[in-house]
Amino acid sequence: MSRPLVISDCDEVLLHMVAPFKQWLEESQGVRFELKGNNFATAMKWADSGETLAQEDIWKFLGGFFDTEMHRQMPIDGAVNGINRVAEAADVVILTNLNDDRQAKRTSQLAEVGINARVFTNQGPKGPALQAILDEFRPSKAIFIDDLPQHHHSASETVPGISRLHMCGEPMIADHIDCAHKAGHAHARIDRWDEALPWLLEELERDPR
Repeated sequence: MSRPLVISDCDEVLLHMVAPFKQWLEESQGVRFELKGNNFATAMKWADSGETLAQEDIWKFLGGFFDTEMHRQMPIDGAVNGINRVAEAADVVILTNLNDDRQAKRTSQLAEVGINARVFTNQGPKGPALQAILDEFRPSKAIFIDDLPQHHHSASETVPGISRLHMCGEPMIADHIDCAHKAGHAHARIDRWDEALPWLLEELERDPR
């Protein structure tokens, strides 16, 4: 009989991303990062002029961060112990929105902090990628964890039978992110691993939705 499967995002679920990205921008790139509301595109401004960065510059800095600065990403509090406890009861894979050529680097990055899991990369909505993973594993039960509401919306449309936990472990942005649970696209919203772990273990024991 197949095992249950947990499919987890990485950034802001397992590892901090926005906090070290902000630190790097402000230390060495001449950019201020000030998130007001949930508009990431307007949070980055040139320190000298105060002008908002153009879209192409935002993508350039994001790419530069993942090319050279991933070592700055530290685990979310409780994430390593939490996901490894989940791995005792289920298979665990990571679904991360990075370019495919960064798959090996993300795998190594997670292994270095004590999370050994297969990594799937993706671009765009995660629903189709979730479907492909489910088709491969054919689990008895599946749970999806992600910090962004649009991915829960995509999952709810593409793989409605998967249990969905909306989690953002980065306090800097958690309050600014629309709640997928309130929108009806996730089954729960829990931002702390010490609270999420009991929910996940209980959910793994529930009958499939």
